[in-house]
Amino acid sequence: MNMHTQTSLTQQHWHLTREAGGLAWLSLDKAGESANSLSKAVMAELSGVLDELDRQPPKALIIRSAKSAGFIAGADISEFDQLDSPEAAKAMVARGWELFNRLAAVPYPTLALVRGHCLGGGLELALACRTLLVVDEPGTKLGLPEVMLGIFPGWGGMLRLPRRVGPAVALDLMLAGKTVDAKKAKRLGLADECVPPRVMESAARQLALNPPSRKPLPLLQRLFLGPLRGVVAGQARKQVAKRARPEHYPAPYAIIDLWAKYDGNALAAPEITDRIVRSATARNLVRVFHLQERLKAFGKDSAFVAKRVHVVGAGVMGGDIAAWCAGRGLTVTLQDQNVERIAPAIKRAHAGFARRIRDKLQLRAVMDRLIPDPEGHGAAHADVVIEAIFENLEAKHSLLKGLEARMKPDAVLATNTSSLKLEDIRTVLQRPERLVGIHFFNPVAKMPLVEVVTAEGGDAEVTRQACAFVRGIDKLPLPVKSAPGFLVNAVLGPYLLEAMRCVDEGIAPETVDEAALAFGMPMGPIELADTVGLDIAMAAGKALAGNGTEPPKCLVQRFERGDLGRKSGKGFYAYPAGKIQKGAAGAVPAGLAERLVQPLLQRTQQLVDAGVVADAELADAGVIFGTGFAPFTGGPLNYARSRHA
Repeated sequence: MNMHTQTSLTQQHWHLTREAGGLAWLSLDKAGESANSLSKAVMAELSGVLDELDRQPPKALIIRSAKSAGFIAGADISEFDQLDSPEAAKAMVARGWELFNRLAAVPYPTLALVRGHCLGGGLELALACRTLLVVDEPGTKLGLPEVMLGIFPGWGGMLRLPRRVGPAVALDLMLAGKTVDAKKAKRLGLADECVPPRVMESAARQLALNPPSRKPLPLLQRLFLGPLRGVVAGQARKQVAKRARPEHYPAPYAIIDLWAKYDGNALAAPEITDRIVRSATARNLVRVFHLQERLKAFGKDSAFVAKRVHVVGAGVMGGDIAAWCAGRGLTVTLQDQNVERIAPAIKRAHAGFARRIRDKLQLRAVMDRLIPDPEGHGAAHADVVIEAIFENLEAKHSLLKGLEARMKPDAVLATNTSSLKLEDIRTVLQRPERLVGIHFFNPVAKMPLVEVVTAEGGDAEVTRQACAFVRGIDKLPLPVKSAPGFLVNAVLGPYLLEAMRCVDEGIAPETVDEAALAFGMPMGPIELADTVGLDIAMAAGKALAGNGTEPPKCLVQRFERGDLGRKSGKGFYAYPAGKIQKGAAGAVPAGLAERLVQPLLQRTQQLVDAGVVADAELADAGVIFGTGFAPFTGGPLNYARSRHA
């Protein structure tokens, strides 16, 4: 910052500083919060700052965050609960739309200096500035993810983003809630410049005083903004329809309509605004957001930071856990019986990273952190050791006994078991209380939830450390008690078995799956069973039925034939060249979806009652993030309550 400065206005949240040459810096530091969000009070103060700048215009204005956590995370989501009338919904939209239009119209140059997260209303504020400068560091992420909360970017994002990057790219970002990093923001034309942190202030000063001219959009993009707008909207509707039904997720369809018919001005369509903002979907998706924040808080009370991880077992699960950790900056040693067994995991990791990382040096750096270790030397240096071998108690006993002898005394010892009890696995350990379950789901790269399992008499501090490790690798930890299937597999078992009983009764697998998809599941239960593997479904059926009932005949027949699902090329469906082959679904019998989910709802409640998971909220969070259970319902128990309300 320039030495010759004078503070002209300090409020509760905003701080305005003027340099002697006329440049003004406006910093947001939301009082009492670790991250900035745009509450009603923050917006009102910004309006007051603009009043002050109207009276005494600066040569240029730079808007920045005073917090290390990032620029602005978006609107204050806690205020969504107060939208109890159409008037309240309209007022919330009007607040940002009018304020940011005012910011966009000021006569002096404006620049948003974006470092860290810049999401939702935060990006809408930045888009209202003449120049957008991004800082190239890992935490910088820009996006309009309102659709993930069941709403739309109503403060100017639907107007300004398509004009800046073209409507096809803008709709793709808004309709999927995608975020982009600093380099991609510059490449797309979303950001005007991208600079490293060390020069960000000098670059901001220079660009604010000498705004760069923006290259006009190509002719075709300009046509898509004008006479061909309907073509883009039609294509976008087709894409959205592939992944979201309007009765479940109305917001993406509203975004398309608001852009196509009203140029992104939601105030021009009050019936759409009220229908979306106060919908049950928005209410439930906001609930899911709060559930996610609660999961993120686990492990925050531990100072534990893992830098080195040792994974034993280079199968699909162990190999993918190792790759995920390496991709998150940890040094990982991967052990198996020989290098030949480890090689496929390394090859799979390289293919996965190469799809996402274009920079060859960066790709090499990530792969250098993933170290084949057939002798298991890494166990002695690791902060976390994860056993991910096959589900055999004697093999695990032998392995864990050897690992405990070599590990650091303060390292976390974890098992990724999905079916064996921790109490049985830990009997050979000198310190049995140190064993914790860290249970990932397949595919590791896509499933956000990790169950952190504590056995009877387990060390609570180790559980906290395990949660801190899970958060450190960008996963969501869910503490559960040791019990068959823990939470997620325990609720999936009855759901999959009920689906297969329907097949036994003569209902086509395609029809069963269609009923679940129409309910809002991301994948039908029969296809899910094929994906998990019918051998695993068979074992789970025996273990989890537990009441003497026979496994479904359709499952037994396929299992005995060796048709184990996707991995064998055939299960309930055929998989030529690895792609699923399904017949027509046919008419779905009335009540089929309710029948399918009922055992899942009952089992979830039983696990809460048994204390396997601490409360109904965490159970809903676990089932949503661990199985993909229809998020617009707010979770299985929330859905059950609403159904009986």
